Amino acid sequence: MTVTVTTWHLEQTAPDDLVPAAAPPEEQRVRIARAEVVSPEFSRFLYTSVGGDITWTDRLGWTYGQWEEFLGRPGVETWVAYERDTPAGFVELDAQAEGVVEISYFGLLPVFRGRRIGGHLLSYGTARAWDLAERWPGRAKTRRVWVHTCSKDGPYALDNYRRRGFRVCATEVGEEPEVSTPGPWPGA
Repeated sequence: MTVTVTTWHLEQTAPDDLVPAAAPPEEQRVRIARAEVVSPEFSRFLYTSVGGDITWTDRLGWTYGQWEEFLGRPGVETWVAYERDTPAGFVELDAQAEGVVEISYFGLLPVFRGRRIGGHLLSYGTARAWDLAERWPGRAKTRRVWVHTCSKDGPYALDNYRRRGFRVCATEVGEEPEVSTPGPWPGA
């Protein structure tokens, strides 16, 4: 059995394209910090916890070594949102050639969705994509930030990207095998 999936590729081509979201209320005690130590365990936890109910499956088969290799590449950064010191979500940046940075993953754990954290985290992560070269000597200054989302992602994903100033630059429609929710455990 297959399902029709629409994928949107979005981009910003200047730092001024970013339209920041308001920060969550102060009483939520939301903070965002970079995970600076390469930790396949932590990154896999974030990936499966955020993507488990929206069928993120492309990295489920990765070995420890594959996670370690990817996370150890210069210009790969994981920024984690915490609410009251509990991991709430993450944004993963992947510096590519010629000043291009991909937001390779972005999302919130299900319990933290709808709490005004997503727009704030996306704003913060996009700003970090624009200033990524400042943290990685020898990298070209960022000239483009891009991301893709699809119809399998959360119902507010595409609108959140657009509200942050991303513009659709390509759209694809295709058939994919229907996959049950992968986890981190059934029903999560």
